[in-house]
Amino acid sequence: MIHVGIAEDDFRIADIHRQLIEQIEGFSCRFTSGTAKELLETMEHTPVDVLLLDIYLPDQLGTDILGQILDRHDVYIIIISASNDLEHVQKAYRSGVIDYIIKPASPKRLEESLKKFQALQAARPERNLTQEEIDRYFSSSVSSVPVETKPEADLPKGIDTFTLDQVKDHIQQAEHGVTADEMAFFLGASRTTAHRYFKYLLSTSEIEVRPIYGIVGRPERRYFKK
Repeated sequence: MIHVGIAEDDFRIADIHRQLIEQIEGFSCRFTSGTAKELLETMEHTPVDVLLLDIYLPDQLGTDILGQILDRHDVYIIIISASNDLEHVQKAYRSGVIDYIIKPASPKRLEESLKKFQALQAARPERNLTQEEIDRYFSSSVSSVPVETKPEADLPKGIDTFTLDQVKDHIQQAEHGVTADEMAFFLGASRTTAHRYFKYLLSTSEIEVRPIYGIVGRPERRYFKK
């Protein structure tokens, strides 16, 4: 069993990540922490194999406690953050963070990262290695952190390429359209974030919105690929 800890100040996002972890065979979520102080205290008595770490914790930046965590604990760290700041990315990379996921993190992207780690651990030999085996081990690393970030060409503030592609793909595959709540759950983000991407895609005429009338109450707004 691979034990996972979550450091995330938004309890809704933390719970989404916790539910996803519990659904993946071989994984278990041991704790969620909302502050850096709580995280450091919890890890002293509740060890985990993997830590999902947000950067913008309310009392301290996640990147500022990376060294302290890695010096005191045998743990692998996956950053999940709204920050795409080059300094944060490079600091995480230099510290040995194994993956860096921009919020809103799609469940699929997070699941892929965890399963890659699981496969890497399962294949880890318990002996001294040859150079060929070392090369193969490092080439299969789960790390996908770039040293440099690519600019988001012609996209408005708050819209990033990766998430935009995820939103487009999800709408494309949804035969009966997608609501803001459904998209927020898919992305592991808020309804506000989902609406921001819908608004952008409506402005570019890539999607359309239709009111779907139920039996009672106000019509439900669903978004469809044009």
